[in-house]
Amino acid sequence: MNPDGSTVPYPTLVALADHLFEECEDDVKCLSHRIDALDSNLRHELLVSDLLNAYQVFYYFFRILPDELVGERLELEPASSLTRGVKIDEVELLDLVFSVKDNEPVIMVSDGEHPLVTFTGKSAYTDGLKYIENPPY
Repeated sequence: MNPDGSTVPYPTLVALADHLFEECEDDVKCLSHRIDALDSNLRHELLVSDLLNAYQVFYYFFRILPDELVGERLELEPASSLTRGVKIDEVELLDLVFSVKDNEPVIMVSDGEHPLVTFTGKSAYTDGLKYIENPPY
């Protein structure tokens, strides 16, 4: 095991990422299909590494293109930030935070200080958007 807790040697991940980017360049659809084909251990390590950005991971999990502002925020964050969470949107006084926990996508809606509701899985982003646009209060 590496000092950062990963089980895949970093040079292996770097070589893998280089190969994926040679095949797909900036095409997130292509990248997602190639990541799907990886061994689960390699896939999980890559999805929370500094070798991908949060936008690529967002697309991998949700298979949708976010709006332009959300996309720009995600592109500026390394995928490793997703272990802590990345604020991707805000409506009124509510924040939408994207993270990856236990190899699953998580969208948390927060009032800026406290989590209000958490959604997981493939529909987490659309569920979070629905909640943030029409909160139940």
